[in-house]
Amino acid sequence: MKFVLTPHRVAVIPLCSLLLNLAFWMGGAAGANSYAHETATPIQKIVKLLQTIQGKGRQEKAAEKVQFAAYKQFCEDTVGAKKQSVADAGEAIDELKADIEKYGTDSNTLAKEAADLEADVAAATGDVKAITKVREMEKVDYLKTYKDYSQSVEALRKAISAVKEKAVDKQQVSFRQVASLGHIPDEARHAMVAFIQGQASPLDTKAPEAYAYEAQSEGVIEMLQRLLDKFLGARANLEKEETAAQNAFQLLMHDLKRQLKRDKANIVGKKQVRAKKLKSKAEAERSLTDTLKARASDTKYVDDLVVTCEKKATDFVKRQALRSDELDAIQKAIEIISGDSVTSSAGKLGLLEGDVAEDTEVSLAVLHSELQSRARLRVASYLRSRAADIDSPVLSVLALHVGSDPFGKVKKLVHDLIVRLMAEANEEADHKGWCDSELATNEQTR
Repeated sequence: MKFVLTPHRVAVIPLCSLLLNLAFWMGGAAGANSYAHETATPIQKIVKLLQTIQGKGRQEKAAEKVQFAAYKQFCEDTVGAKKQSVADAGEAIDELKADIEKYGTDSNTLAKEAADLEADVAAATGDVKAITKVREMEKVDYLKTYKDYSQSVEALRKAISAVKEKAVDKQQVSFRQVASLGHIPDEARHAMVAFIQGQASPLDTKAPEAYAYEAQSEGVIEMLQRLLDKFLGARANLEKEETAAQNAFQLLMHDLKRQLKRDKANIVGKKQVRAKKLKSKAEAERSLTDTLKARASDTKYVDDLVVTCEKKATDFVKRQALRSDELDAIQKAIEIISGDSVTSSAGKLGLLEGDVAEDTEVSLAVLHSELQSRARLRVASYLRSRAADIDSPVLSVLALHVGSDPFGKVKKLVHDLIVRLMAEANEEADHKGWCDSELATNEQTR
């Protein structure tokens, strides 16, 4: 229907155009004053929005690749270093266990050796005491025997001197003294008694009557001299034996004391070395405990890091795939809204030119609004569908943004107002036409 521009309609159309321009400004594209004077259509602005988001998405995808490459390198370096640390810890643990075992064996050996040496020292100390006691007893016996031999020698010398001097009184005293000695043979005692009593000596093989006093005295002197030589020889041998025994004792004591000194020094040294071995063993055991804990910690860290790195790698692949799908969806949305069907529809309606007749301005404005709404809703529907397919929150938000109309209620009120004003204008035009027709009929009737 082509509107007839009555004076009333002329007033209605500028008002509709003004309200429609307000609706465009509020809901279509920020910065547009009116449809006819707009430098960029809403479709073009949606395309611009999608292209901006697409560019930002590509930048973020590339930045994420760089970031993940650095994180992947961190994972490889750290896991490699930690695995090497775990391997080194394993070798250290084996060495520490071997050291601990060796320290324990060495300390036990040293303890046994020290105990054996202590037993040797105890035995040697006992030997020293026993040998010393024996030597003291031998010394006492020697002195006693030496004294006896000396007394016997002195008594025999006096007896010989008395016989030679023919002093009867001295002879009797001397002979009694010699006879009382413990080492004098019985034959010698009998001979001395017989000589004192003037009897023949049993030592003489001739008849007693064949000997005179001189002969008897010479026999006694000879007997006493033999006894004297015997005692002198025995005393000399006793002295030699004592000297040899004393020298042997001193050498033995020297060897025993030297052995005791060496054994005691060895005992001290072995105990000191054993103490160091036990200290080293304790330190190795502490190091083993610390190394085991460190290896367990590193092993757990490596396991956790590997799991984390694998998860992040999987998430990265998924995010990259998701970003690719999102970028493909945005590109498809751009193609949809920039496609020939939308452009041709807008061209057919004159929406891309902005050059329309004044009597069709309202209708074209309404159609323009509906066309951009359809395009926007089509893109929003596609984005929602792809968001559901690939589970993309970004596409969901973008679909909501593209499909939303923050001033939809205001635009609806403006649209309803335009429709109502247009209906009133048409109704008024029809009523005026009927009135004019009736007036003409009445004039003809008159």
